[in-house]
Amino acid sequence: MKLLQIPILLCALCLFLLTGCLPNKKLTVAATSTLLEGVAKSAFQQSDLKLVREGIPAYLMLMDGMIESVPDNEQLLINAARTYSSFASAFIEDTDPEYAKLLYRKARYYSLRSLEIRGLKDPAQSLFDAFKEGVKGCGREDIPYLFWAATSWGNWIKLNLDSMEALAELPRVELMMKKVLELDEGFYYGGPHIFMGIWFASWPRDAGGDLKKAQKHFQRALEMGQGKFLMTYVYYANFYARQALDKDLFVSTLQKVLDAPADISPEVTLLNTVARKKAEDLLNRKEEIFE
Repeated sequence: MKLLQIPILLCALCLFLLTGCLPNKKLTVAATSTLLEGVAKSAFQQSDLKLVREGIPAYLMLMDGMIESVPDNEQLLINAARTYSSFASAFIEDTDPEYAKLLYRKARYYSLRSLEIRGLKDPAQSLFDAFKEGVKGCGREDIPYLFWAATSWGNWIKLNLDSMEALAELPRVELMMKKVLELDEGFYYGGPHIFMGIWFASWPRDAGGDLKKAQKHFQRALEMGQGKFLMTYVYYANFYARQALDKDLFVSTLQKVLDAPADISPEVTLLNTVARKKAEDLLNRKEEIFE
């Protein structure tokens, strides 16, 4: 049995036993949530990609079951959204975009539900002016919810660019991430800047793209992350340097990923290990990319 699956199964057993002993499901889920947070922390500190790739689906199923029992726990919802989105981005999107769409869709659903519970009424369907006012009223305590909702939602849209309905939702995503940028630009290793860097680098100029702005955001993200979150370098190379046709920057930026130890920041060892793999893959394709 995979080591990562053992604590997950223990959590499931704990949930089963507590359900039979406690009349209050909210107390049951609250108790088990503490165990799940430990599992998630352990997973993000792993460098064995195969271990995590095979173990995370069981963790996701357990979170789904907990949400089914207690559907109004915003912390549980946003943690599930983060895990679904991170799993899709790290392990699935590059090889199976159709499956990644489903994972991002679930992440989007959970994150928007968490925002609704926190008072942002019908974030996907409300009139844009009402949505704008709701986001305007968000404070620092809402940062994780806005950030992971925008990330999950944006990733889902990225894989549904052939849908006019999905594209119409882009202004809502941008608005949420700009609010996070305003409240805390350094959140999650400069995550808001990474998002905006990708945002400005991904679109043609007549659709709002701007490579100069993209570069500034990526450079600020690198500064905020202090070189500890290696995925920033991968995104900088793959989105900015590639679009700017700057092969030297592309190569030198990705080489920094390979030169850095994955455990430079233990809490994101997993994602740094993924970054090293992506950097190696991109460097192996550099002649194809810049032909």
